[in-house]
Amino acid sequence: MMTPCLKAQKKELSQARSYIKSSKFVEAENLMTSLLKDTTNQDNKRIHQMRFEAVHGQYEQANERMYLKQKQDTLAFFNLLKRLFIVAETLDSLDARPDSKGRVAPEYRQKHAALLHQYRSNIFNGGAFLTRKGQWKQAYDFYEVYLDCARQPLFADYYYDSLDVRMPEAAYWATYDGYKMNDAVLTLRHRHLALKDSTRAPFTLQYIAEARRWLKDDELYLETLKEGFRLYPHFPYFFPRLVDFYNARGQYTQSLAVCDSALVLNDSSELYLYAKSSALLQLERYGDCVKVSEKLISINDSLPEVYYNVGMAYTYIADRAATRKQRKVNKSNYQKAKTYMERYRKMKPDEQQKWAPALYRIYLNLNMGKQFDEIDRLLKNTL
Repeated sequence: MMTPCLKAQKKELSQARSYIKSSKFVEAENLMTSLLKDTTNQDNKRIHQMRFEAVHGQYEQANERMYLKQKQDTLAFFNLLKRLFIVAETLDSLDARPDSKGRVAPEYRQKHAALLHQYRSNIFNGGAFLTRKGQWKQAYDFYEVYLDCARQPLFADYYYDSLDVRMPEAAYWATYDGYKMNDAVLTLRHRHLALKDSTRAPFTLQYIAEARRWLKDDELYLETLKEGFRLYPHFPYFFPRLVDFYNARGQYTQSLAVCDSALVLNDSSELYLYAKSSALLQLERYGDCVKVSEKLISINDSLPEVYYNVGMAYTYIADRAATRKQRKVNKSNYQKAKTYMERYRKMKPDEQQKWAPALYRIYLNLNMGKQFDEIDRLLKNTL
């Protein structure tokens, strides 16, 4: 005799079968979902198979409505397909369990894999749809299902990891969605495969670098910046952050080396020349700083910070020329410093904390009483 539990299972399975025959797929799935809430039913392959058929029926109905341009929620359509894959993979894990003699003979694998293989491109499309909508977490879940097929025994005969040319692209978009969520773990999860998408590889390296920064992993952050700059020197992300990384740690020699390697590629780049000018100033190579800065000014005379660098370089040169013999040279250098620093002040009037102390020293050493008094008052008013 059957136990009451088994009788209930048989009754509900029979009812679900009737629903499916009548195309009442939602009702059939609800019945099976209710059965699966009982832990004693969770290993029952018939229940999972019936649920698979119910979800598949809903997907086919939604697909037909889409095809006929009838009213159909696009996200609901894609979610049905994602659920179908998850149900099939759950069933397959049960179906592949060895019997009492250790034999493995999946009953549903071949049929389900062949069916889902036809639909799999729509899993990718679901991820793309949600990415365009800015729904990063949901989009990521779709790409995760798409990528996970490669490791699922259900799809072993399809060799997605080697034969599916869209795998790297899917990995890239999963990485992108993880990055947009500011989730370092998700950003890094598929990074190796994403880097195989050569057209988007520099962006992938950017997301990897940002994830390393979020994790405060300075060593790997720096390694990624260096790799990115080596492989994609013209990509705008890597150079400034690599220079900033070294400058923030007072490693100006390394910063200068990066600038020199960049200038080999483009010796008239304003960004590279300015970065080199700043590194030379910090390294107290003032004469070289002046030369590089003046070259940059000849290319573009509207960059305020370059005037600041030259002004400071001439000020330091003048400060060093302290002997009586050098007094004339000293005054000449302060005059040059004055020209550049006053130009900087005019261009950046709000940067008083930078130009005011510099002009204070310059006016003092040039005995410019009126100008000195003005700066002195400004500085006292800011204390």
